[in-house]
Amino acid sequence: MALIITDECINCDVCEPECPNEAIFMGPEIYQIDPNRCTECVGHFDEPQCQQVCPVGCIPKDPQRVESHQQLFARYLTLQGDSAGPAER
Repeated sequence: MALIITDECINCDVCEPECPNEAIFMGPEIYQIDPNRCTECVGHFDEPQCQQVCPVGCIPKDPQRVESHQQLFARYLTLQGDSAGPAER
């Protein structure tokens, strides 16, 4: 699943720089996550880094975008230009 940022976001600016895929950006009022770039940090880290640093816990999985680990890893490979090593293949 891609992650989403809920209305509880306080715009603290800590999640955006933690995203290795540059999926987090400032929306009209709060930060948002581009679901086409979010891999839940698969390929980079064991846990989504934005969730780890969020002080208010407002970054849940998006129930509208159910995706498997394999799908998230395939997106990671696409985003990396397939330059990732064989570690998770």
